Amino acid sequence: MFDEKAVNFEQMIHTFRGHKVMLDSDLAILYGLETGRLNEQVKRNIKRFPPDFMFQLTEEEAVNLLNRKYLPYVFTENGVAMLSGVLNSDRAISVNIAIMWTFTKLRSFLALEYSNSQKIDDLDKTTTKMFKVVFERLDDLDYQVSPEIKPARKKIGLKPQGN
Repeated sequence: MFDEKAVNFEQMIHTFRGHKVMLDSDLAILYGLETGRLNEQVKRNIKRFPPDFMFQLTEEEAVNLLNRKYLPYVFTENGVAMLSGVLNSDRAISVNIAIMWTFTKLRSFLALEYSNSQKIDDLDKTTTKMFKVVFERLDDLDYQVSPEIKPARKKIGLKPQGN
């Protein structure tokens, strides 16, 4: 029986050509198949796997992967989902469900990271504006307290951008 808690799916997800993908060899291990057998099943059902579901890596892309006789195929989230229809076994169904949960979790993390990045950028812009106003007010107060004495110091505050 397949135990999804014993597998770290996140480590099996890579990025190639801007897509989060899984290697055919990793999927074959999860499904309890040989890589060649997995690819054979895919080729028999090739119409189910357009280029945005599955593609073969180039030599340059595969350079950091383990030595392999053939260039690996990689499957996007949709490609992995399509595999459940091609590899129709209880294990394939369990594996696919676990992988789909992992892709969903990764998407949630990416969305949260983007949201937090936006909030930090907004906070930075707001803080910069506030400090500029505070320093301008301090300079005005300094001038009002001693208008006849010109300050011998540099103005405090943020420098205008571009200087």
